Amino acid sequence: MNALLDWTHATTDIPERGLRRSRSATDGERAALSEALDLLSCDSLDVSYGVEPVASGAWRVSGDLKADVIQACVVSLEPVASRIAESFSVEFRRGAIGEDEQEADGDREVFSLVDVEPLRDDLIDVGRIVYETVSAALDPYPRKSGAEFTWSDPREAEAAARANPFAVLKKLKDEG
Repeated sequence: MNALLDWTHATTDIPERGLRRSRSATDGERAALSEALDLLSCDSLDVSYGVEPVASGAWRVSGDLKADVIQACVVSLEPVASRIAESFSVEFRRGAIGEDEQEADGDREVFSLVDVEPLRDDLIDVGRIVYETVSAALDPYPRKSGAEFTWSDPREAEAAARANPFAVLKKLKDEG
């Protein structure tokens, strides 16, 4: 279970027709999420999802999330605000996901496969799915508009000066 977003549902509590939920992360949950994902802040996290039984004792969790986050610019470390809007769909199944099943899907495109998670202790951990979705949606290199990285290696200039035999003569002339 995910301690950051403890949003779980026991399979015994899910009606045959499924359930729908809308949740907003609390201040504490957003602070823990910010710390875990190295964000400056998570100002909002709103999730709407459904849990429904599917064939063979499996459950599908699908929904949408919206989050307002602030990351540090990779160049200037200034705050960079962004809005995340993502959808997710995951199946939870009892037992281990076998290699036979993975091999049967080997010829299909990876993106066309349904995400399948093992069901542990008959609990569906929606919080973990939300956490992973937010994590995957973050910009890995947030950059504030107009921020530029300009750097030159001082050793490069020294090496270029040493490579020029006339640089030594110019230096002697300037000193004299």
